[in-house]
Amino acid sequence: METDWELLQGRVAGVDEAGRGPLAGPVVAGAVILDPARPVSGLRDSKKLSASRRESLYDEITDKALAWSVGRAEAEEIDRINILQATLVAMQRAVNALQPCAEHALIDGNRCPQLMIPAQAIVKGDSRVAAISAASIIAKVTRDREMIELDLQYPGYGLARHKGYPSKAHIEALEKLGLTPLHRRSYAPVRRIAERDAC
Repeated sequence: METDWELLQGRVAGVDEAGRGPLAGPVVAGAVILDPARPVSGLRDSKKLSASRRESLYDEITDKALAWSVGRAEAEEIDRINILQATLVAMQRAVNALQPCAEHALIDGNRCPQLMIPAQAIVKGDSRVAAISAASIIAKVTRDREMIELDLQYPGYGLARHKGYPSKAHIEALEKLGLTPLHRRSYAPVRRIAERDAC
């Protein structure tokens, strides 16, 4: 029987990810336990917020939450176990890193990672559950900041602009410059260029 998440008490963690679709970089999961005594207003799906609004909410969430954490899986791990499993592993790592620990987890989507606590998947949870919205913001801002830093390490790919997603400019840069260790070789556009370069 499915738990009614709206009736849950105690330390409830929202969990969401950022970075399933990009050709490069990690998939990052956020986990957040909000403090009912210190609400954060304006929480919603991170994709529906401007970058500046995400940044300001990130600061507020990290200041007011009872606990927050991130987990990740790198490109090599994504290639080895596939993006779905890597996403679940990143979520598991995020939840396990929470201090204090969560008593229940609400996961955005239709799959739950393996956890030591009860968990419930909620489709479109990032638009329905404040803690999941907060987790989506933590994951998105964390990953975007990292991709901006990696743009300095791997110039020419435009990582600061497209954050590793398969934009036209990104594909053209891959065609011209080749692959970096950040690139997910199991993804078709990257695999095609890797096969070309191996000839």
